[in-house]
Amino acid sequence: MSTEDGLSLRQNDIAARLTCVVVGGDILAYSYVRELHRAFGIARVIVLASRDIKMLSSSRFTDYRIIEGVTTAAEVLYPALEQIALDERATDPARRLLVLGCDDVHARLLSAGKQRLQRAGFAVPYIDFQLLDEITQKRRFYELCEELGIPYPQTWYFDCANGPDTLPVHEFSYPLIAKPSNSALFQDATVARKRKIYEIDTPDELQQVWHDIRTSDYGAELVIQDFIPGGDEAIRTLTTFSDAQGNLRVVSGGVVCLQDHDPTALGNPLAIMGQREQAIIDAAAAFLKRVEYRGMANFDIKYDERDGTFRFFEVNTRCGRNTYYMSLGGVNFAELIVREFVLNEPIEYREAYEPFLYCCVPPYVLRRSVADRQLLQRALECRAVTHEPYPLAYAPDSTAHALWSWAMYLNQIRKFKRFHWDTGGKQLKE
Repeated sequence: MSTEDGLSLRQNDIAARLTCVVVGGDILAYSYVRELHRAFGIARVIVLASRDIKMLSSSRFTDYRIIEGVTTAAEVLYPALEQIALDERATDPARRLLVLGCDDVHARLLSAGKQRLQRAGFAVPYIDFQLLDEITQKRRFYELCEELGIPYPQTWYFDCANGPDTLPVHEFSYPLIAKPSNSALFQDATVARKRKIYEIDTPDELQQVWHDIRTSDYGAELVIQDFIPGGDEAIRTLTTFSDAQGNLRVVSGGVVCLQDHDPTALGNPLAIMGQREQAIIDAAAAFLKRVEYRGMANFDIKYDERDGTFRFFEVNTRCGRNTYYMSLGGVNFAELIVREFVLNEPIEYREAYEPFLYCCVPPYVLRRSVADRQLLQRALECRAVTHEPYPLAYAPDSTAHALWSWAMYLNQIRKFKRFHWDTGGKQLKE
């Protein structure tokens, strides 16, 4: 890291001299905590959350602080971080600080406030806000894909703030996918029958979705796309780490064996098996270099059996919630962030594709839910060699943590019973 304040940090000092702050309380937050401890022996990570998530607050490695509005409001988050910086440096003037977020809203907040937070002493491992805001708009992302020859779905755009009252719904071929162009703004919007992603089978469904979003407080574009055939097994995920020049330094990815079927979380992978695809790596590397992207990124992709292409849907300008799969593939993702943004060390090129199955559900759920039996068998074989005794979110680090972790573990089975096994997915459209 830059030593503009006269302070430096060696790798063997990290456990004693680096304070890490995580904003948010989801599975990625625990991934940060776990991997920072594994890489550097950091035994205390400050977690800022707006409510008590027992699976995190019960961990012996977290200093869990509940502050209303801290995960969504800049006027709450920035002062809270500045106060932490003052408190930490009051006891140790040479202390280094690193802040990490868990979702799109946090990435935007930390990027937008990067200069202010850097003045307070934080390393902020997010790209500048102008670039973040540009490439997270799906229209601009697809323009860049077009320029670089990266396949993407056929797409239409409609302005939710100033668009028509009704759409020409009979002009489309069905099924379709509808989703917000700006995921971060949509996350905070109040929308009737809100879903993360809308699977549309009929003109009436599309008209209802448009009405719900058009009359809400979401004011960006709605993206309507050609539905790429195939189930969960056609979905790919790719996580990358690139340097300040946009050169790809570390990559990992895989095939999604199973997605979450909860309407509010549809599209979140619950089981990912490591699988290397050169075409995906080449496309992502070209994109990162084109925009000079630095740090962690995550790409959502789907294999199109109609023409054998891998179609890119979006780039997440942050760690994905399941980035721990990179660690399972052989490279500790939290260590990369510290080495690049705190220690200012060069990162050697590596591919994290050691055999792995990243899984947040027990084998029982996989056996009942994965329709492709060959994929299921391969996934279970990968799980056998991954050497993870628990799914990530439920790996206990204390007695209290074990109780809450197993409670969440069992809750995943209840969710599948409600949203998948009992209804065949039909409840997703209610």
